[in-house]
Amino acid sequence: MTTHTSTLQHKAAGTTDLSTDATRDIGTALEALLADVFVLYLKTKNFHWHMSGRHFRDYHLLLDEQGDQIFAMTDEIAERARKVGGTTIRSIGHIARVRRIADNDAEYVAPQDMLAELKEDNRQLLSEMRQMHNTCEEYRDVATASLLENWIDQTERRIWFLYEAGRQSSK
Repeated sequence: MTTHTSTLQHKAAGTTDLSTDATRDIGTALEALLADVFVLYLKTKNFHWHMSGRHFRDYHLLLDEQGDQIFAMTDEIAERARKVGGTTIRSIGHIARVRRIADNDAEYVAPQDMLAELKEDNRQLLSEMRQMHNTCEEYRDVATASLLENWIDQTERRIWFLYEAGRQSSK
């Protein structure tokens, strides 16, 4: 059975009133979003675990909090993908094929570089979510758009905190 066939069979179960095109486009976008969120979560935890330096405690706690917030998104994204009639990621290999955020498995990353990289990754995620919101508006999928609005707000907050934490003092 192909993914397209299984998607249509799931949609036939009457989970939403979205069109076949909406199910395909929103389901695919949610799948990619979930992969990106997992990559961002793992990178945030990686940097949390490997943080060092003068501001260790503050950065360590900041990244722990952000990691928890990012991970909390995963189940909502996956469940929404299933509700709209789509499928979702199935493995780490699947995440690697679909993700748009780059890995970082460097042995050492300086604390300021960690913050800057996470800030840019969150900006990329923000951009992807805004594009997805436009797709949801096009198909009148207010439920997914509403979830995205909350995640966009959370992501903007993470970017703000990373920006402020990474600013160099003029003193």
